[in-house]
Amino acid sequence: AATGQPPGAPQPRLLDSHGDGRAYAIGAPDEGAEGPEPLDGPNGAVDVTDSQAVPPLDDELPPEPLDNPRRLLVWPAPDVSTQQALSDRGYRPVIVHSREEVDAQIAAYPAALFVDPLTGPITRTALQSLRTAAVAAEVPVLVTAGLGQATREAAYGADPAVLLKALAPRDSEQHPPRVLLIEENDAIAGALTATMERRGLQVARASSDADAVTPAAQMRPNLVVMDLMQVRRRRAGIVDWLRANGLLNRTPLVVYTAADINRAELPRLASGETVLFLAERSTSAEVQERIVDLLAKVGTN
Repeated sequence: AATGQPPGAPQPRLLDSHGDGRAYAIGAPDEGAEGPEPLDGPNGAVDVTDSQAVPPLDDELPPEPLDNPRRLLVWPAPDVSTQQALSDRGYRPVIVHSREEVDAQIAAYPAALFVDPLTGPITRTALQSLRTAAVAAEVPVLVTAGLGQATREAAYGADPAVLLKALAPRDSEQHPPRVLLIEENDAIAGALTATMERRGLQVARASSDADAVTPAAQMRPNLVVMDLMQVRRRRAGIVDWLRANGLLNRTPLVVYTAADINRAELPRLASGETVLFLAERSTSAEVQERIVDLLAKVGTN
């Protein structure tokens, strides 16, 4: 989704032009830079089984609501529809802004830390701080994002690798973070892999949630990144594998939507004519439902 900005024009920086919390734009990174500090906003900016074939998605049923309300750490504050969807599923969202606020909630056994940047910008520093606190407390981390595609001059969002590098823990300073990417489209997977590798991340790819167990077992990822529409909801997927292997509470998940990408334009990614950038995630009814379903799966202990 191009912004219509001419090449060389000043890039917009986190402005809400409609007052409804959904019109943010993100400054594009300077040449050679990691990207602007405001990392995400609505226009800015995460599971496995045997090798059997994946059944049709409409054959899957969402999980049942939780019996008792459970705290869910969220940042920033959820938008109205997401807040309602979380409440309907039995969650009580608790907004956190700092590592100290995360630490103060640990005794209540929160289900997860949910970073869903629809109502305001998030910064790389704050994201790292919250992720570090949650991982240290063994609270699962789920982050949403959207992907857009445009020419480098028209791309108004940060490089996706900026978000992913900020989220990825590492075993030590001597070891690069290991990222498991689950994406069926070769062009999108190739572009995401290339930008992450340029930032020093080690990437392994699976084409589907059902196929992710083998690379996950081989690399034991520090971060899982996948298209939300490829998450298996009722059947075993990467979330289940991470939990079974004791990794879910220290392996953040990033789930993205790419609904606004024109599939006919995808070959331009491989040629370098266009790039991926962080955009607002889709807010369709199906996406909202899938996100809450995934939270229920992630937060089930």
